[in-house]
Amino acid sequence: MKEFFKDIAQDKTITFAFFINTFFIVASIAYILFSYGKLPPFIPIFNQLSWGEQRLGNQITIFIPVLVALLIFAINIFTSASIYKKIPLISRMLAVISLLAGILTFLFSIKTIMLIT
Repeated sequence: MKEFFKDIAQDKTITFAFFINTFFIVASIAYILFSYGKLPPFIPIFNQLSWGEQRLGNQITIFIPVLVALLIFAINIFTSASIYKKIPLISRMLAVISLLAGILTFLFSIKTIMLIT
């Protein structure tokens, strides 16, 4: 497993993006767990749906965006490691996309919790 990630660990751009992404995902989880006791029973998390009860989810649904960002991170890190030798630019793009998903998830978590508390 160590050999699998050896190539991308030497690339500073990819390593930096993945470490910062890990920070944002952990910060999102920590902020949600810190605020979890203050959350109301229903949270407006599905804002793209029409108005009403369809937009609401219970407290645990606040973790859905974080889990999606974590899934994107996992898929991108394995894809980057597997294609780095052939196409390093695509590996860097995947790292930046993963970083963007982590940042936007962090901002979404903060915005949603600030809105309802």
